[in-house]
Amino acid sequence: MSPTPTCVSTAAPLRPGRGDPAAPIGVFDSGLGGLSVWREIVRQLPAESTIYLADRAHVPYGNRQPQEIRRFCEAIGASLVQAGCKAVVVACNTASAVALHHLRECFPGTLMVGLEPAVKPAVARTRSGVVGVMATPATFQGRLYRATVGRHATSVQVVEQVCLGLADRVEAGALEGPETEALLRRFLGPMLAAGADTIVLGCTHYPFVVETIRRLVGREVAVIDPAPAVARHLASLLHHYGLEAPATRTVTHRFLTTGEALAFDRDAARLIDRTTGSEEIHWDASGEHLPAWTACRQHSPPGAP
Repeated sequence: MSPTPTCVSTAAPLRPGRGDPAAPIGVFDSGLGGLSVWREIVRQLPAESTIYLADRAHVPYGNRQPQEIRRFCEAIGASLVQAGCKAVVVACNTASAVALHHLRECFPGTLMVGLEPAVKPAVARTRSGVVGVMATPATFQGRLYRATVGRHATSVQVVEQVCLGLADRVEAGALEGPETEALLRRFLGPMLAAGADTIVLGCTHYPFVVETIRRLVGREVAVIDPAPAVARHLASLLHHYGLEAPATRTVTHRFLTTGEALAFDRDAARLIDRTTGSEEIHWDASGEHLPAWTACRQHSPPGAP
């Protein structure tokens, strides 16, 4: 049984926004999927520096128990807060569904931005009255998802499609090919058969196969990627709390992985067409803490001096 998260909930009201405007934005996911959110943040907020942390030692989160996911997220959140991040984006639908409330209680002085399934815009868009949602079991079981559906989807039919194995194929770089297409056809079939004309991507890995999804469902079916809305929401929060980065500051992007750096760099390059030069960090023996990052070993990409 996984140990109980050590954070003690606080009754004090959340008071985010006390950070340094020049500090980076932390972004984390169980693996590479959160890069779909990261690239949108970088596109919309070019003056902001970032630290991206991929917990590839535990990827994927979607098949794990909620208590275990909260434990991982608390440790990662603590590392990013200790590194001075002014905001932390939980770029994982599963982690947001299971641990976002817990993280906000643990770190009330830091902006914690999660991914709410894009059910509300899907409901506004549907004409057939049927919305499909592609996600992991843990996302569907999380109270964030249930609350979102309860608030916004009482007037429509929501078809929930568990997509086991799809995040793994994205992690492996298998974005195309007969096997990936067959898997997607199997997942999309029940939603289309039910009459869905709007499909929500409820996992940050799925935007990396969105072009195949759109080809398979056809032009009459809208496919909603929540990443642009997350970046816009983050921008509005930074503005509200006076945490926008100074325009004159040098922008840096740092990448960390609890897996193997060479593998992260190779796989990330396929998804975002960028050299990442990632650093390896490793969980301690207890599996509950990450080390101080000053001990990280940075991997130099091929051709680097």
